[in-house]
Amino acid sequence: MKSEKEAYLTLAALCAQAEHCQWEMLEKMRRWEVPEEAQARVMQRLVKERYVDDERYARAFVKDKIRYNKWGRRKVDQALWQKHIDEDIRKRVLDEVDDEEYLGVLRPLLKQKRKSTKANNDYELNQKLMRFAMGRGFTFDIIRQCIDVEEEPEEDDF
Repeated sequence: MKSEKEAYLTLAALCAQAEHCQWEMLEKMRRWEVPEEAQARVMQRLVKERYVDDERYARAFVKDKIRYNKWGRRKVDQALWQKHIDEDIRKRVLDEVDDEEYLGVLRPLLKQKRKSTKANNDYELNQKLMRFAMGRGFTFDIIRQCIDVEEEPEEDDF
């Protein structure tokens, strides 16, 4: 069991190293068995001193998951929901990402997947690619744009 001061110092050090959301900090304090009143005071201080900012956390999380993990909008939204980020923050941050960024992530992903996917015909191949992309959290309209582009013959194919 940690004291209020120990909890604050530990969490402040964690937040100084990387972005964390309020829910993560509260979970840590619950595991450490910090009393609820002390949890509230520690959280209030961390937020006031800008160690914890859910909107800043959501922006960093969205950028990382799209660029490095190659996730789509729906999967990122679900992950933020699991971290108890408010819906208005989730919506605002996800709306900042334009479709071109999703397309830039999904096109090479589908191109690579197309090479390693076995199918009897184009229809079956496209179904498999769509299922793959939907599993990554991409929306149907973005997937459709990428698959439609992939179906057109490239200039160097002739």
